[in-house]
Amino acid sequence: MSKVNAFAAQEAGGSLSKFRYELGDLKSEEVDIKIHYCGICHSDLSMLNNEWGMTQYPFVPGHEIVGEVTAIGDKVKKVKVGDKVGLGWNSASCMHCEQCMRGQHHLCYNLESTIVGRHGGFADYVRGHWSWTVPLPKEIDMAKAGPLLCGGITVFNPIILAGVKPTDKVGVIGIGGLGHMALKFLNKWGCEVIAFSSNPDKKEQILKMGATKVINSRDPEELKSINGTLDFILNTTNVSLDWDSYLGTLAPKGRFHTVGAVLEPMPIPAFSLIMGEKSVAGSPLGSPALTTTMLDFCVRHDIYPIVEEFPMENVNEAMEHLHKGKARYRIVLKA
Repeated sequence: MSKVNAFAAQEAGGSLSKFRYELGDLKSEEVDIKIHYCGICHSDLSMLNNEWGMTQYPFVPGHEIVGEVTAIGDKVKKVKVGDKVGLGWNSASCMHCEQCMRGQHHLCYNLESTIVGRHGGFADYVRGHWSWTVPLPKEIDMAKAGPLLCGGITVFNPIILAGVKPTDKVGVIGIGGLGHMALKFLNKWGCEVIAFSSNPDKKEQILKMGATKVINSRDPEELKSINGTLDFILNTTNVSLDWDSYLGTLAPKGRFHTVGAVLEPMPIPAFSLIMGEKSVAGSPLGSPALTTTMLDFCVRHDIYPIVEEFPMENVNEAMEHLHKGKARYRIVLKA
Protein backbone atom coordinates (compact mmCIF):
# COMPACT_ATOMS: atom_id res chain seq x y z
CA MET A 1 0.00 0.00 0.00
CA SER A 2 1.52 3.32 -1.06
CA LYS A 3 -1.35 5.52 -2.26
CA VAL A 4 -3.62 7.08 0.35
CA ASN A 5 -7.07 8.50 -0.38
CA ALA A 6 -7.81 11.37 1.97
CA PHE A 7 -9.67 14.64 2.46
CA ALA A 8 -7.50 17.75 2.60
CA ALA A 9 -7.78 21.53 2.83
CA GLN A 10 -5.59 23.56 0.50
CA GLU A 11 -5.67 26.76 2.56
CA ALA A 12 -6.55 28.05 6.02
CA GLY A 13 -10.27 27.71 6.67
CA GLY A 14 -10.79 25.94 3.36
CA SER A 15 -13.23 23.14 2.75
CA LEU A 16 -11.96 19.57 2.62
CA SER A 17 -11.83 17.87 -0.76
CA LYS A 18 -10.58 14.54 -2.08
CA PHE A 19 -6.81 14.33 -2.01
CA ARG A 20 -4.44 11.52 -2.92
CA TYR A 21 -0.86 11.25 -1.76
CA GLU A 22 2.04 8.83 -1.68
CA LEU A 23 3.16 7.44 1.69
CA GLY A 24 6.56 6.29 0.50
CA ASP A 25 8.52 3.30 1.72
CA LEU A 26 7.62 1.85 5.11
CA LYS A 27 10.47 2.39 7.57
CA SER A 28 11.67 -0.38 9.86
CA GLU A 29 9.81 0.82 12.97
CA GLU A 30 6.66 2.10 11.26
CA VAL A 31 3.14 0.69 11.13
CA ASP A 32 0.44 1.19 8.50
CA ILE A 33 -3.15 1.31 9.77
CA LYS A 34 -6.30 0.87 7.72
CA ILE A 35 -8.71 3.34 9.28
CA HIS A 36 -12.14 2.15 10.44
CA TYR A 37 -13.18 5.26 12.38
CA CYS A 38 -11.66 8.68 13.04
CA GLY A 39 -12.96 11.12 15.63
CA ILE A 40 -13.09 14.86 15.05
CA CYS A 41 -11.52 16.97 17.78
CA HIS A 42 -11.77 20.74 18.15
CA SER A 43 -8.01 20.86 17.59
CA ASP A 44 -8.65 19.55 14.05
CA LEU A 45 -10.71 22.69 13.51
CA SER A 46 -8.04 24.88 15.08
CA MET A 47 -5.39 23.33 12.86
CA LEU A 48 -7.60 23.66 9.77
CA ASN A 49 -7.89 27.39 10.45
CA ASN A 50 -4.18 27.67 11.37
CA GLU A 51 -5.09 29.22 14.72
CA TRP A 52 -1.84 27.98 16.24
CA GLY A 53 0.35 29.13 13.33
CA MET A 54 1.87 25.72 12.53
CA THR A 55 -0.42 24.17 9.91
CA GLN A 56 1.05 23.08 6.60
CA TYR A 57 -1.12 22.76 3.49
CA PRO A 58 -2.44 20.61 1.93
CA PHE A 59 -3.71 19.63 5.37
CA VAL A 60 -5.36 16.30 6.22
CA PRO A 61 -6.90 16.48 9.72
CA GLY A 62 -7.72 13.57 12.00
CA HIS A 63 -5.91 12.21 15.06
CA GLU A 64 -8.48 10.07 16.90
CA ILE A 65 -7.93 6.99 14.81
CA VAL A 66 -8.93 3.36 15.29
CA GLY A 67 -8.35 0.67 12.72
CA GLU A 68 -6.40 -2.43 11.74
CA VAL A 69 -2.68 -2.95 11.20
CA THR A 70 -2.01 -3.84 7.56
CA ALA A 71 1.79 -3.61 7.35
CA ILE A 72 4.74 -3.39 9.74
CA GLY A 73 8.44 -2.67 9.42
CA ASP A 74 10.99 -5.36 10.22
CA LYS A 75 11.85 -3.85 13.64
CA VAL A 76 8.31 -3.21 14.86
CA LYS A 77 7.47 -4.45 18.36
CA LYS A 78 4.22 -4.93 20.27
CA VAL A 79 1.83 -5.06 17.27
CA LYS A 80 1.35 -7.37 14.30
CA VAL A 81 -0.65 -7.37 11.07
CA GLY A 82 -4.34 -7.82 11.80
CA ASP A 83 -4.26 -6.19 15.25
CA LYS A 84 -6.95 -3.62 16.07
CA VAL A 85 -5.16 -0.46 17.22
CA GLY A 86 -5.54 3.23 17.93
CA LEU A 87 -3.42 6.28 17.07
CA GLY A 88 -3.96 9.64 18.74
CA TRP A 89 -2.45 13.13 18.64
CA ASN A 90 1.10 11.78 18.72
CA SER A 91 2.50 9.41 16.13
CA ALA A 92 6.19 9.08 17.06
CA SER A 93 8.82 9.92 19.68
CA CYS A 94 12.59 9.51 19.64
CA MET A 95 12.70 6.56 22.12
CA HIS A 96 16.08 7.63 23.56
CA CYS A 97 15.75 11.05 25.23
CA GLU A 98 15.44 11.41 29.01
CA GLN A 99 11.66 11.70 28.86
CA CYS A 100 11.17 8.66 26.64
CA MET A 101 13.48 6.60 28.84
CA ARG A 102 11.35 7.56 31.84
CA GLY A 103 8.22 6.31 30.08
CA GLN A 104 7.01 9.86 29.45
CA HIS A 105 6.99 9.60 25.67
CA HIS A 106 4.35 12.35 25.40
CA LEU A 107 6.97 14.79 26.78
CA CYS A 108 9.64 13.75 24.27
CA TYR A 109 11.89 16.57 23.08
CA ASN A 110 11.38 15.40 19.47
CA LEU A 111 7.71 14.42 19.58
CA GLU A 112 5.98 13.96 16.22
CA SER A 113 2.30 14.85 16.06
CA THR A 114 -0.11 13.02 13.78
CA ILE A 115 -1.38 16.17 12.02
CA VAL A 116 1.56 18.56 12.38
CA GLY A 117 3.82 18.43 9.33
CA ARG A 118 2.19 15.20 8.16
CA HIS A 119 -1.17 13.86 7.06
CA GLY A 120 -3.75 12.54 9.50
CA GLY A 121 -6.74 10.26 9.71
CA PHE A 122 -9.38 11.78 7.44
CA ALA A 123 -8.23 9.11 5.05
CA ASP A 124 -8.27 5.37 4.38
CA TYR A 125 -4.77 4.76 5.81
CA VAL A 126 -2.39 6.40 8.24
CA ARG A 127 1.16 5.63 9.35
CA GLY A 128 2.80 5.85 12.78
CA HIS A 129 5.64 4.55 14.93
CA TRP A 130 4.93 1.24 16.68
CA SER A 131 5.33 2.80 20.13
CA TRP A 132 2.33 5.07 19.59
CA THR A 133 0.25 2.42 17.85
CA VAL A 134 -1.84 1.36 20.86
CA PRO A 135 -3.44 -2.13 20.84
CA LEU A 136 -7.16 -1.97 21.59
CA PRO A 137 -8.84 -4.22 24.15
CA LYS A 138 -10.80 -6.96 22.38
CA GLU A 139 -14.07 -5.94 24.03
CA ILE A 140 -13.88 -2.26 23.07
CA ASP A 141 -16.58 -0.60 20.93
CA MET A 142 -14.48 0.68 18.02
CA ALA A 143 -17.27 2.97 16.80
CA LYS A 144 -16.91 5.03 20.00
CA ALA A 145 -13.25 4.46 20.86
CA GLY A 146 -11.60 7.07 18.60
CA PRO A 147 -12.21 10.12 20.83
CA LEU A 148 -10.65 8.27 23.76
CA LEU A 149 -7.26 8.44 21.94
CA CYS A 150 -7.19 12.24 22.30
CA GLY A 151 -10.01 13.73 24.37
CA GLY A 152 -10.17 10.73 26.69
CA ILE A 153 -6.49 10.54 27.58
CA THR A 154 -6.36 14.36 27.86
CA VAL A 155 -8.76 14.29 30.81
CA PHE A 156 -7.59 10.95 32.25
CA ASN A 157 -3.93 11.98 32.59
CA PRO A 158 -4.64 14.82 35.09
CA ILE A 159 -6.46 12.39 37.40
CA ILE A 160 -3.24 10.40 37.65
CA LEU A 161 -0.93 13.42 37.82
CA ALA A 162 -2.90 15.01 40.65
CA GLY A 163 -3.21 11.77 42.59
CA VAL A 164 -7.00 12.13 42.77
CA LYS A 165 -8.47 9.78 45.38
CA PRO A 166 -11.91 8.12 45.40
CA THR A 167 -12.71 10.10 48.55
CA ASP A 168 -12.01 13.46 46.88
CA LYS A 169 -14.57 16.09 45.99
CA VAL A 170 -13.74 17.36 42.51
CA GLY A 171 -14.97 19.84 39.92
CA VAL A 172 -15.10 19.89 36.12
CA ILE A 173 -15.41 23.18 34.22
CA GLY A 174 -17.08 22.97 30.81
CA ILE A 175 -19.23 19.95 30.01
CA GLY A 176 -18.54 19.51 26.32
CA GLY A 177 -16.43 17.11 24.30
CA LEU A 178 -13.72 16.87 26.98
CA GLY A 179 -15.73 17.64 30.09
CA HIS A 180 -18.39 14.99 29.63
CA MET A 181 -15.68 12.31 29.47
CA ALA A 182 -14.04 13.74 32.59
CA LEU A 183 -17.35 13.38 34.45
CA LYS A 184 -17.59 9.72 33.46
CA PHE A 185 -14.01 8.98 34.54
CA LEU A 186 -14.26 10.78 37.88
CA ASN A 187 -17.62 9.22 38.68
CA LYS A 188 -16.24 5.70 38.17
CA TRP A 189 -13.10 6.74 40.08
CA GLY A 190 -15.41 7.08 43.08
CA CYS A 191 -15.34 10.87 43.49
CA GLU A 192 -18.07 13.30 44.38
CA VAL A 193 -18.19 15.31 41.14
CA ILE A 194 -19.31 18.94 40.79
CA ALA A 195 -19.99 20.06 37.21
CA PHE A 196 -19.63 23.73 36.29
CA SER A 197 -21.85 24.58 33.33
CA SER A 198 -23.19 27.80 31.82
CA ASN A 199 -26.14 25.99 30.19
CA PRO A 200 -28.96 25.19 32.63
CA ASP A 201 -30.78 23.22 29.93
CA LYS A 202 -28.10 20.53 30.15
CA LYS A 203 -28.47 19.93 33.89
CA GLU A 204 -30.38 16.63 33.76
CA GLN A 205 -28.12 15.20 31.09
CA ILE A 206 -25.03 16.27 33.03
CA LEU A 207 -26.29 14.47 36.12
CA LYS A 208 -26.80 11.32 34.04
CA MET A 209 -23.19 11.59 32.87
CA GLY A 210 -21.99 11.16 36.44
CA ALA A 211 -22.09 14.58 38.09
CA THR A 212 -23.25 14.69 41.70
CA LYS A 213 -24.23 18.36 41.46
CA VAL A 214 -24.34 21.05 38.77
CA ILE A 215 -23.22 24.61 39.51
CA ASN A 216 -24.20 27.50 37.25
CA SER A 217 -20.79 28.91 36.34
CA ARG A 218 -22.35 32.32 35.55
CA ASP A 219 -23.80 32.73 39.04
CA PRO A 220 -21.23 34.14 41.53
CA GLU A 221 -23.40 33.14 44.47
CA GLU A 222 -23.51 29.50 43.40
CA LEU A 223 -19.72 29.51 43.08
CA LYS A 224 -19.36 31.01 46.57
CA SER A 225 -21.67 28.34 47.99
CA ILE A 226 -18.93 25.70 47.53
CA ASN A 227 -15.95 27.85 48.51
CA GLY A 228 -13.12 25.90 50.12
CA THR A 229 -14.58 22.45 49.36
CA LEU A 230 -12.93 21.02 46.22
CA ASP A 231 -9.75 18.95 46.26
CA PHE A 232 -9.27 19.12 42.49
CA ILE A 233 -10.68 21.12 39.58
CA LEU A 234 -10.23 20.20 35.93
CA ASN A 235 -10.74 23.01 33.43
CA THR A 236 -11.63 21.81 29.92
CA THR A 237 -12.61 25.17 28.42
CA ASN A 238 -10.42 27.29 26.14
CA VAL A 239 -11.76 30.70 27.18
CA SER A 240 -10.78 33.14 29.90
CA LEU A 241 -12.69 32.72 33.17
CA ASP A 242 -12.83 34.34 36.59
CA TRP A 243 -9.87 32.29 37.75
CA ASP A 244 -9.82 33.71 41.27
CA SER A 245 -13.41 32.64 41.91
CA TYR A 246 -12.60 29.08 40.91
CA LEU A 247 -9.45 29.07 43.04
CA GLY A 248 -11.70 30.13 45.89
CA THR A 249 -13.70 26.91 45.58
CA LEU A 250 -10.55 24.85 46.23
CA ALA A 251 -9.91 23.39 49.66
CA PRO A 252 -6.45 23.89 51.22
CA LYS A 253 -3.81 22.05 49.17
CA GLY A 254 -6.33 21.88 46.31
CA ARG A 255 -5.13 21.70 42.72
CA PHE A 256 -6.49 23.56 39.70
CA HIS A 257 -5.55 21.76 36.49
CA THR A 258 -6.18 23.03 32.97
CA VAL A 259 -6.25 21.06 29.74
CA GLY A 260 -8.19 23.76 27.90
CA ALA A 261 -5.89 25.64 25.52
CA VAL A 262 -6.65 29.14 26.78
CA LEU A 263 -4.78 31.45 24.41
CA GLU A 264 -4.81 34.51 26.68
CA PRO A 265 -2.55 34.75 29.75
CA MET A 266 -4.23 33.45 32.92
CA PRO A 267 -3.99 36.09 35.70
CA ILE A 268 -3.60 34.08 38.91
CA PRO A 269 -3.41 36.11 42.15
CA ALA A 270 -0.43 34.90 44.16
CA PHE A 271 -2.17 35.09 47.53
CA SER A 272 -5.01 32.89 46.25
CA LEU A 273 -2.38 30.15 45.99
CA ILE A 274 -0.13 31.00 48.91
CA MET A 275 -2.65 31.16 51.73
CA GLY A 276 -4.11 27.71 51.03
CA GLU A 277 -1.01 26.00 49.64
CA LYS A 278 -2.93 25.61 46.39
CA SER A 279 -1.41 24.93 42.98
CA VAL A 280 -2.16 25.45 39.30
CA ALA A 281 -1.02 22.94 36.69
CA GLY A 282 -1.61 21.82 33.13
CA SER A 283 -0.89 18.85 30.90
CA PRO A 284 -1.08 17.59 27.31
CA LEU A 285 -2.14 14.02 26.55
CA GLY A 286 -0.52 10.99 28.17
CA SER A 287 2.00 8.29 27.37
CA PRO A 288 1.18 5.18 25.32
CA ALA A 289 1.32 3.13 28.53
CA LEU A 290 -1.17 5.36 30.30
CA THR A 291 -3.40 5.34 27.21
CA THR A 292 -3.47 1.54 27.41
CA THR A 293 -4.41 1.73 31.10
CA MET A 294 -7.18 4.23 30.30
CA LEU A 295 -8.63 1.98 27.57
CA ASP A 296 -8.69 -0.96 29.97
CA PHE A 297 -10.43 1.25 32.55
CA CYS A 298 -13.00 2.28 29.93
CA VAL A 299 -13.80 -1.30 29.00
CA ARG A 300 -14.01 -2.36 32.67
CA HIS A 301 -16.49 0.42 33.52
CA ASP A 302 -18.22 0.78 30.12
CA ILE A 303 -17.00 4.37 29.69
CA TYR A 304 -17.42 5.85 26.22
CA PRO A 305 -17.95 9.34 24.85
CA ILE A 306 -21.38 10.29 23.60
CA VAL A 307 -20.87 10.35 19.83
CA GLU A 308 -22.54 11.39 16.60
CA GLU A 309 -21.45 9.40 13.55
CA PHE A 310 -21.00 10.75 10.02
CA PRO A 311 -19.73 8.91 6.93
CA MET A 312 -16.23 10.01 5.93
CA GLU A 313 -17.50 11.50 2.65
CA ASN A 314 -19.66 13.93 4.68
CA VAL A 315 -16.59 15.33 6.43
CA ASN A 316 -17.37 18.98 5.61
CA GLU A 317 -20.86 18.64 7.06
CA ALA A 318 -19.36 17.11 10.19
CA MET A 319 -16.77 19.89 10.55
CA GLU A 320 -19.46 22.55 10.14
CA HIS A 321 -21.56 20.78 12.78
CA LEU A 322 -18.61 21.08 15.17
CA HIS A 323 -17.86 24.67 14.17
CA LYS A 324 -21.43 25.72 15.00
CA GLY A 325 -21.15 24.18 18.45
CA LYS A 326 -23.82 21.57 17.74
CA ALA A 327 -21.73 18.47 18.50
CA ARG A 328 -23.20 16.29 21.27
CA TYR A 329 -20.61 15.54 22.39
CA ARG A 330 -17.99 14.08 20.04
CA ILE A 331 -18.13 13.43 16.29
CA VAL A 332 -16.82 10.25 14.68
CA LEU A 333 -16.25 9.66 10.96
CA LYS A 334 -16.84 6.14 9.66
CA ALA A 335 -14.38 5.24 6.92
